[in-house]
This record gives sequence, structure tokens and C-alpha cells, in this order.
Amino acid sequence: MNLTMQIDQIDARELSREKFQKNYLATSTPLIIKGFADLYPAGKIWTFEYLNKIMGNHKIGIIDSSRTKNTAYTGYDLMMTFSEFCSIIQRDEETPYRIFLFNMFKEFPELRQEFPTPDIIRGVLGNLALAFFGGKNTKVRFHFDIDCSSVLMTQIIGRKRVVLIPPVYENLIYKVPLTSFSLIDPDKPDYEKFPALRYVEGYDFVLQPHDALFMPSRYWHFNTYLEGGMAVSYRVLANKPGEIYNGLMNTTFRLAFDKLMYNLSGDTWIEKKKDNAVKTANSEIKKWIKEPLLQLKRD
Repeated sequence: MNLTMQIDQIDARELSREKFQKNYLATSTPLIIKGFADLYPAGKIWTFEYLNKIMGNHKIGIIDSSRTKNTAYTGYDLMMTFSEFCSIIQRDEETPYRIFLFNMFKEFPELRQEFPTPDIIRGVLGNLALAFFGGKNTKVRFHFDIDCSSVLMTQIIGRKRVVLIPPVYENLIYKVPLTSFSLIDPDKPDYEKFPALRYVEGYDFVLQPHDALFMPSRYWHFNTYLEGGMAVSYRVLANKPGEIYNGLMNTTFRLAFDKLMYNLSGDTWIEKKKDNAVKTANSEIKKWIKEPLLQLKRD
């Protein structure tokens, strides 16, 4: 994998709605918006201590990233209060625990006033904002957002490493059928087992506190919390009818069918999907074989 692509960056104060929608949303071009959170009260007052005063007693579902998930359906692994969770992720030690897709503004609507829908993405999905929390070295598996929406993710607290892969490489990254995730670990790409990765290019960068990342529809991403942190993602409806259709199918029929087959067949179903992921990638290599191999640095 060649992860040396350079992502566009712009100061939040220099980005208008017109410029964003013309140059990035309409063209499906990823972008880092520097200091975006500072345009809102959240960027000035949101800390773990502040959020804990408001949400500390709230019982919330926790994902354990160390547990293997074989389908796109992801349930909670345990429950704890937000205060208990905060005490874990603020320690200077690794933890697999994270909060995923937390509808924070529904539970605590007063917080929306401190980070309202950004004007640059205001639209059909404008009020749908989801919060994400994780501790040091918590990893989020390599995936794309299953509803195929574009995402504006604002990192409020802590740094986050992001590996971002354009959708043009989807058939080369061993996508598991009927899911939104892959067989590969971008931290440890195995070129002997997964040779199609030789042809994949993408981005690898650190998202700093208060910066926002615009991820266009179907961009694959692998996130690692470098310390305890939180982000809020606002969603943007895909600008292509085909992606809107795929998003609806993914979150309804395909997700339900995959879960049903897993319940009926268990590991047999999982292994069949893994085999199909490898076959698809091997077939895709033939389309790229005439291109020079990327110069790869292997450890």
C-alpha cells in the first residue's frame, strides 16, 4: 500500500459553503478543515470534565474493539456510565473500549446549541450528528460508512490517526461481501497473503484536535485514537443516486440477510464470504497488472 497521497487542507475561516460544495462535496474530494471546532462554542468549552458534568450518570453502550465482529451488525459489548467510561479513556494506557454512533444530541439536546449543524453541510441529513469516543490506541476497523453518506468528522478532543482509501480501490482491499469492512489490517499489510494491496494508494495522516475531516461517500477509513479523544460526525447525503440506493440496501436488506445467514450457518458463512473477498481481489488484480508495481517499503 502506498499511503503517501497528500490531502487538501484549508483554514476554517477561509472556507465558504459555496467553495466547500463546489470544490469538495460535488467532486467527492477529501479535505481537512483546520480549526473547524473553534468556529463553535464546543471548540472552546468541550472537555471530558465539562461533558462528564452533563452526561456522567448516563448509562451507555460500549464497544470492545478487541472482539472480532463477523458481520456489519454491531451490538454493544458492555454497559457503563459515561463517567466510568471517561475515567478509563483518560488514562495514559491502552484500552479497546470506545463509544460508537452515540446520538448525543438526542439524549442531551442542550449540547447541540454548542455545536449546531455546520452551514457548509446543511441539508437533508443536517440534524443527524453522532458522537464517537475512544482511549489510547483504540482502533476502529477498516471500513466505509455503511449508509454510503459523506461525513464531516470534527475531532474535538485528542489526536486521531486516519488511513483513508478512495473507493476506486474497493475491489483490491478484500472487502467482505454484504458488509462495509475488509479482511486487511492497514497497520500490518500482508502482501503475501493479500497481494492486491500492492496496487492500493491512499492517505495516512493525524487529525489534530479541533480539526475536521470531510470523508466523501464510500471512502474507506481506519482510525486509531492516539490518546483519549472524542469526535462528532455530521452526515451528508451522497450526491449520486446510485450511492443513495446502495446505502438504503446496505442498511436494510443486505444487513438483515447477512445477519440471518450468519445465524443459520455460523463460521461456514463467514469462511464463504472471506473466500469471495479473496476471489474478487485476485480477479481485480488482472485489471491493474499492466501498471508498474508500487515501490513498497516492507518491514
